[in-house]
Parts: sequence; C-alpha cells; structure tokens
Amino acid sequence: MFRWRVVHRSALGVSNVAVLPLGMAKTIIINGFGTGISSAVAERFAAEGFALALVARNADRLASAAKAFQGKGVRAEAIPADLSQPEAARGVIEKARAALGPIGALHWNAYAGGAGDLTTAPAGELRAVYDVAVTSLVAAVQAALPDLRKEKGAVLVTNGGLGMLDRKIDAMAVQWNAMGLGVANAAKLKLVGLLAEKLRGDGIYVGQVMVTGTVKGTAWDNGSATLEASMIAGKFWELYQGRSTPSVTV
Repeated sequence: MFRWRVVHRSALGVSNVAVLPLGMAKTIIINGFGTGISSAVAERFAAEGFALALVARNADRLASAAKAFQGKGVRAEAIPADLSQPEAARGVIEKARAALGPIGALHWNAYAGGAGDLTTAPAGELRAVYDVAVTSLVAAVQAALPDLRKEKGAVLVTNGGLGMLDRKIDAMAVQWNAMGLGVANAAKLKLVGLLAEKLRGDGIYVGQVMVTGTVKGTAWDNGSATLEASMIAGKFWELYQGRSTPSVTV
C-alpha cells in the first residue's frame, strides 16, 4: 500500500495542491545547491512532486535547507560532498538512491571559479575547475544511468555565457579574471551536446540553460542583476517536460 503526501505548489504562485503516493514520487539531485538558480530549481521540482537530494560542500547550510523543505511536506535529504572529486560525485548518486529511491533527474549547477588568469594559473587549479564542470558531471551521469534509463529521466545542466565562442565574451572573461570558468563552460557546452546524442536512444533527456546575464540573489549580483532565478527554474521545467530542445539561452 502506498503512503500519501501532500505537495503545495507555492513556488508556482498558485494554490493547487498535488496529492501523490510516496512510492510514485521521483527524485531530483540538485548538485551545487545554494542560493539563486539551484534553490529555485529545487522549489519548482518539489512543487511538481519530486523528492530532493541537495548536494554541496556546506553541511550546515544543506541541513537547514533540507529541514525547511521537509517542513513543507517535501522528502528532502542533505548530502554534503566536494564535487571537484569525481568519486565523491559517484558517491552522491549512491547516497541519494539509498535515501530517496531511483533517480529521475540530475541537475548540475556546480561550478568552480579558479584559474582566472590562464597565463599564470597552476595546472592543478585549472584541472579542479574542469573537474567540477565536466569530469564529476560525467561520473555522476555514469553512476545514475541505470536509474535514468529505467525512469526515462533527465540530465539538466546550468551553464554560463562565458563558454560561448565570441571575441567580446572572451574579452569579458579576461577582464573578469574568469578565464578558467570560460574554458570549463565551453567544455560543458560540448559535453551536453554529446550526452544528448548518446543518451537519446535510451529515452534520457539531456539539456541545459545557458545563462548570459547576472541572476538576482547570487554571489555575482552587485545590485544590477536582471535575471530572476524562478524564471530560469521555469525554463528547466519546460526542458524537462518538452524533452526536445537541448539548450535554451536566457
């Protein structure tokens, strides 16, 4: 017999309530959970009936966020992990599966901002940035594949405009001392396309939201941000539902 839970769709600004059996709830892993986009994605998918696995390095912040979601009737687990380590990314999948059941969606919001000046940055610093953006994402996808195939799941990636091949954007990355992030985002852009092609036949959707502006409430916001995190979360939900377009730009 199923146990039932109530999901309040407050994140959508409407009053409907979804009542779902726990055995039918899907799980989304939010990798790189914090303020801004990842928090809004968690809110949106929770409002649609998903259980949440929240992943970041700060254990106290994660525990507080998970408790807040639990107080709203959402199944949520805090999983502290250093996503610059591929084996830690694999371990996240195992822990989330054990706590919440099969993985229906994997959201990759993690990034690292090191190697700002590629002419002076140590090789290890650039490698760490790349590992967060690419190597650990690949490791997590590999570990989650059995669930994603069974659930006809999705891999949803947050990416940034610094990865675009454009001279003005390259100049911006140099000016902002964010060259390493530009390289990582460019690699992640290609990775999304490759995974989308490879996994389409398995019924797994892979897509990204390419963010080309500053998001309100994030570390990059100096008071002039124009993008709402809730709008970007809405784009991720549209991608998840539509399962056709591999990338949208905001």
